[in-house]
Amino acid sequence: MVLSDTEMDILKALWEHSPQSARELHDALAEQTGWAVSTTRTVLERMRVKELVIRDESHGLAVFSPARTKIEVLGESLDHLFRNVFEVSGNVPLSALTGSALLDKKELSELERMLNRRKPRS
Repeated sequence: MVLSDTEMDILKALWEHSPQSARELHDALAEQTGWAVSTTRTVLERMRVKELVIRDESHGLAVFSPARTKIEVLGESLDHLFRNVFEVSGNVPLSALTGSALLDKKELSELERMLNRRKPRS
């Protein structure tokens, strides 16, 4: 599944800290999106239908968490890009991502294994 930039921004905020209410996500992303709170709620509901986020309740307030891990989502997105867009059939070198502020060393290794279909080391 290819995600929109906004969906990815919401997931990044949720991977950083979850669960969060629609208001908390709106406040965290307001400068980037310029949306009204109602728009944030609409996007979150669409993401729930797509099974990208999970809606739960905490003290009577709707809160959201990511439905999939960062590695699952990024791996699927990168796999689509490399395999279907760039038509890479061999191993995918992830050295270009080593400076990523989103991924730590362990996550990079996990992502590389996923993309290159290697079994994890024991």
